[in-house]
Amino acid sequence: MSIKKLDDGIFIDPSKIDVIKKLDSAVFDCDGVLIDVSNSYDLAIKKTVDFVIKKMTNFNEDNLITTKMIEAFKESGGFNDEVDVTYALIISFVAAKKMRKPFNEFVFQVAKNADKSGIISVENFLNSLNADISDIQKKLSYPSTRFENLLNSIFDEIFYGPKLYQMLHKRKPEFYTGAGLIENDVVLINQNLMQEMHKKFGTKISIVTGRGILSAKESLKELINEFDIQNSKFLEDEPREMAKPNPQSLISSIKGMKSSCALFVGDSVEDYIMAKQANDSGIPTIFCGIYGTSKDPTKKFDLFEKKKANMILESVDLIPKTLNLVET
Repeated sequence: MSIKKLDDGIFIDPSKIDVIKKLDSAVFDCDGVLIDVSNSYDLAIKKTVDFVIKKMTNFNEDNLITTKMIEAFKESGGFNDEVDVTYALIISFVAAKKMRKPFNEFVFQVAKNADKSGIISVENFLNSLNADISDIQKKLSYPSTRFENLLNSIFDEIFYGPKLYQMLHKRKPEFYTGAGLIENDVVLINQNLMQEMHKKFGTKISIVTGRGILSAKESLKELINEFDIQNSKFLEDEPREMAKPNPQSLISSIKGMKSSCALFVGDSVEDYIMAKQANDSGIPTIFCGIYGTSKDPTKKFDLFEKKKANMILESVDLIPKTLNLVET
């Protein structure tokens, strides 16, 4: 059944109303849901690409990356990790230059051929074109152990800044000493919203995010205490195979809270895939897609509608109103 509008910014699948009424827990993605990262994580991707291209290739260019390029990779369902996006953009740029193709066109061709296997699909596509990217791949050695990886280190220096970087990596930064872009995070929730969420779900409110717990705490500050941290999952701190869209972290969080029917609130294709796979595995899960934090909200809404998301909301603070409308 197609999605129906209940109110401004509120859309649900009518066939899921009975299930929505049974919700007893809520699990939140972080970036794009609890926090606006357009001037933090997204900007870190852009700055890291520029840095690597200038320092590690024969090309001296900057301001290479647009938000549309980043979103193009994320729409494939395999790029929840910002460093994966960064890597894909770097090798796409090098391939375009060596093949004498305009990067700002070629990069969208690469993204169109990406899938939920992420950087593997990008590497395979570039190899199918006989693009010689071996030199930059060797220099970056990505992916490998996070704390021994050059690309991760550069990205983390730019995103976290010197103090947090040293806390995380146990060493001083080598490439970047400016303020961390994490300072640009904008928190999208407040105490009033969390009080409303607790009225509905009690203590069964958790986080499943690609972030590490350090950055989540740094940005959410005291609001982190509103969530069940014991049953939350911070995937930057987990083995790479646990990364989204692997549903195991979501399933573990839901089971840990002893929930019988969970709401998972996300803003990406990976989040949608996680929720669907959790539900298909026998863990009742309703997916709520947030579209208002996107640089192109209409496109994000259309994407969730095409995927047949159970709920589509403009912003996270519409959740209490949506649940009230369903109950009446």
